[in-house]
Amino acid sequence: MKVSIQLFDPALCCPTGVCGPNVDPELTRISRTVMKLVKEGYDVSRYNLAQEAEHFAANKEIMALLESDGPEALPATVVNGALALKGRYPTAAEFAEWLNIDETDIQVNLPKKTLSITPMK
Repeated sequence: MKVSIQLFDPALCCPTGVCGPNVDPELTRISRTVMKLVKEGYDVSRYNLAQEAEHFAANKEIMALLESDGPEALPATVVNGALALKGRYPTAAEFAEWLNIDETDIQVNLPKKTLSITPMK
């Protein structure tokens, strides 16, 4: 059986976490992980409450969660139609368990070089 994983984000300006003055490393991690899994053919979807509310309204598990806990319960993860996580994003180990793959297959390589940017005065 093919596993379906859906991630429901709180209202975000973008899914990468690089907007604004501070980069959220958790958002960049989950963005890279989801992109890698989708590229490899896994059924993984991610929805942003600010831009894709129709997916929240169409999911009974997420609507029940929002009614009981409010939007503070996001992010939430639904696996094969059942609520699997709330209040945080899945770890690489959790993705690996759900997809029945090795955790090392999910590891996202960090950039080999980083840039140090100093604003001009």
